[in-house]
Amino acid sequence: MNYLPGDPMEPMQVELFAASLRADSTDIKAFMEALAVKLQGSLPNQTTVARQSGFFAKEHPVREIAVTLGDYQYRIAREKQGPIITQRAKVVRGIVLKTDQIPLEQWINELAASLAEEASNSASAHAALERFLLQ
Repeated sequence: MNYLPGDPMEPMQVELFAASLRADSTDIKAFMEALAVKLQGSLPNQTTVARQSGFFAKEHPVREIAVTLGDYQYRIAREKQGPIITQRAKVVRGIVLKTDQIPLEQWINELAASLAEEASNSASAHAALERFLLQ
Protein backbone atom coordinates (compact mmCIF):
# COMPACT_ATOMS: atom_id res chain seq x y z
CA MET A 1 0.00 0.00 0.00
CA ASN A 2 1.14 3.51 -0.70
CA TYR A 3 0.83 5.81 2.28
CA LEU A 4 1.99 9.40 2.37
CA PRO A 5 3.37 10.80 5.63
CA GLY A 6 0.49 12.16 7.63
CA ASP A 7 -2.00 10.35 5.40
CA PRO A 8 -5.11 9.48 7.44
CA MET A 9 -5.13 6.04 5.79
CA GLU A 10 -1.93 4.89 7.49
CA PRO A 11 -1.60 1.27 8.65
CA MET A 12 -3.54 2.00 11.86
CA GLN A 13 -6.61 2.45 9.65
CA VAL A 14 -6.30 -1.18 8.51
CA GLU A 15 -6.61 -2.23 12.16
CA LEU A 16 -9.74 -0.09 12.56
CA PHE A 17 -11.33 -1.76 9.54
CA ALA A 18 -10.35 -5.22 10.79
CA ALA A 19 -11.70 -4.50 14.28
CA SER A 20 -14.95 -3.24 12.77
CA LEU A 21 -15.25 -6.40 10.67
CA ARG A 22 -14.51 -8.66 13.67
CA ALA A 23 -16.97 -6.91 16.00
CA ASP A 24 -19.83 -9.38 15.61
CA SER A 25 -17.95 -12.50 14.51
CA THR A 26 -18.92 -14.58 17.58
CA ASP A 27 -22.59 -14.69 16.50
CA ILE A 28 -22.41 -15.83 12.87
CA LYS A 29 -25.92 -14.75 11.92
CA ALA A 30 -25.44 -11.27 13.42
CA PHE A 31 -21.94 -11.06 11.91
CA MET A 32 -23.19 -11.82 8.40
CA GLU A 33 -26.09 -9.37 8.73
CA ALA A 34 -23.90 -6.56 10.11
CA LEU A 35 -21.23 -7.14 7.46
CA ALA A 36 -23.84 -7.08 4.69
CA VAL A 37 -25.31 -3.81 5.98
CA LYS A 38 -21.90 -2.17 6.37
CA LEU A 39 -20.56 -3.23 2.97
CA GLN A 40 -23.76 -2.52 1.03
CA GLY A 41 -24.12 0.84 2.75
CA SER A 42 -20.52 1.84 2.13
CA LEU A 43 -19.74 0.20 -1.23
CA PRO A 44 -23.06 -0.57 -2.96
CA ASN A 45 -21.54 -0.83 -6.44
CA GLN A 46 -18.89 -3.32 -5.35
CA THR A 47 -20.99 -5.46 -3.00
CA THR A 48 -23.57 -8.16 -3.70
CA VAL A 49 -25.58 -9.88 -0.99
CA ALA A 50 -27.58 -13.08 -1.45
CA ARG A 51 -30.18 -14.04 1.13
CA GLN A 52 -31.77 -17.38 1.94
CA SER A 53 -35.33 -17.56 0.81
CA GLY A 54 -38.27 -19.75 1.51
CA PHE A 55 -41.92 -19.51 0.60
CA PHE A 56 -43.15 -19.35 4.19
CA ALA A 57 -39.96 -18.00 5.79
CA LYS A 58 -40.37 -14.97 8.03
CA GLU A 59 -36.65 -14.24 7.97
CA HIS A 60 -34.27 -14.05 5.04
CA PRO A 61 -30.80 -14.30 6.59
CA VAL A 62 -27.68 -13.45 4.61
CA ARG A 63 -26.38 -16.49 2.74
CA GLU A 64 -23.48 -14.91 0.85
CA ILE A 65 -21.63 -11.60 0.57
CA ALA A 66 -19.21 -10.79 -2.24
CA VAL A 67 -17.24 -7.56 -2.41
CA THR A 68 -14.92 -6.68 -5.29
CA LEU A 69 -11.96 -4.43 -4.49
CA GLY A 70 -9.25 -3.91 -7.09
CA ASP A 71 -8.20 -7.22 -8.61
CA TYR A 72 -9.79 -9.33 -5.88
CA GLN A 73 -13.22 -10.48 -4.89
CA TYR A 74 -13.75 -11.42 -1.25
CA ARG A 75 -16.60 -13.87 -0.68
CA ILE A 76 -18.07 -15.11 2.57
CA ALA A 77 -20.90 -17.63 2.54
CA ARG A 78 -22.92 -19.83 4.85
CA GLU A 79 -25.46 -22.45 3.88
CA LYS A 80 -28.29 -22.86 6.43
CA GLN A 81 -26.57 -23.83 9.71
CA GLY A 82 -23.28 -24.88 8.08
CA PRO A 83 -19.84 -23.41 8.62
CA ILE A 84 -18.70 -20.12 7.14
CA ILE A 85 -16.69 -20.37 3.94
CA THR A 86 -14.34 -17.48 3.17
CA GLN A 87 -12.67 -17.09 -0.20
CA ARG A 88 -10.46 -14.67 -2.09
CA ALA A 89 -10.58 -14.74 -5.88
CA LYS A 90 -8.20 -13.06 -8.32
CA VAL A 91 -10.34 -11.38 -10.99
CA VAL A 92 -9.02 -9.90 -14.23
CA ARG A 93 -11.46 -8.17 -16.59
CA GLY A 94 -14.39 -9.95 -14.99
CA ILE A 95 -12.85 -13.42 -15.25
CA VAL A 96 -11.94 -15.33 -12.09
CA LEU A 97 -8.43 -16.69 -12.56
CA LYS A 98 -7.87 -18.28 -9.15
CA THR A 99 -9.93 -18.83 -6.02
CA ASP A 100 -8.41 -19.61 -2.64
CA GLN A 101 -10.32 -20.68 0.44
CA ILE A 102 -8.73 -18.88 3.38
CA PRO A 103 -9.36 -18.83 7.16
CA LEU A 104 -11.86 -16.25 8.48
CA GLU A 105 -9.20 -14.26 10.38
CA GLN A 106 -7.01 -14.00 7.26
CA TRP A 107 -10.07 -13.07 5.18
CA ILE A 108 -10.93 -10.25 7.61
CA ASN A 109 -7.34 -8.94 7.60
CA GLU A 110 -7.06 -9.03 3.79
CA LEU A 111 -10.46 -7.42 3.29
CA ALA A 112 -9.53 -4.70 5.80
CA ALA A 113 -6.24 -4.04 3.97
CA SER A 114 -8.07 -3.86 0.63
CA LEU A 115 -10.66 -1.48 2.11
CA ALA A 116 -7.90 0.79 3.41
CA GLU A 117 -6.12 0.72 0.05
CA GLU A 118 -9.37 1.50 -1.76
CA ALA A 119 -9.91 4.46 0.57
CA SER A 120 -6.38 5.76 -0.05
CA ASN A 121 -6.91 5.70 -3.83
CA SER A 122 -10.18 7.60 -4.06
CA ALA A 123 -11.83 10.43 -2.18
CA SER A 124 -15.31 8.96 -2.72
CA ALA A 125 -14.14 5.55 -1.46
CA HIS A 126 -12.53 7.28 1.53
CA ALA A 127 -15.87 8.92 2.41
CA ALA A 128 -17.75 5.64 1.91
CA LEU A 129 -15.35 3.76 4.14
CA GLU A 130 -15.59 6.41 6.85
CA ARG A 131 -19.33 5.62 6.84
CA PHE A 132 -18.40 1.93 7.11
CA LEU A 133 -16.51 2.59 10.34
CA LEU A 134 -19.34 4.69 11.76
CA GLN A 135 -22.08 2.10 11.14
